[in-house]
Amino acid sequence: MKLTKQAVTDTFGVMTITAKGQVTIPQALRNRYSLRPGTQVEFLPMEDGLHLVTQKAQRHSKPIVDAWLAKATGSATTALTTDALMKMTRGED
Repeated sequence: MKLTKQAVTDTFGVMTITAKGQVTIPQALRNRYSLRPGTQVEFLPMEDGLHLVTQKAQRHSKPIVDAWLAKATGSATTALTTDALMKMTRGED
């Protein structure tokens, strides 16, 4: 379904840019396109105006975390017990 400029205006209303260059994206659009706080967007100049394109989130995949955790597991080298370490960090004698 291709939306015309009029259809977008009728459906979502007109938005106003603030003095800081900010605009509130209507909740219906945020829900429809999964726009969450922190979503990165890019404006692309086109013949018919600007197009807003969301950038795919660059997530650290779970396998990277799992690999790091597997490497780190068992790497602590101390003869102290957990109780002794807790006493040290709390300043207890």
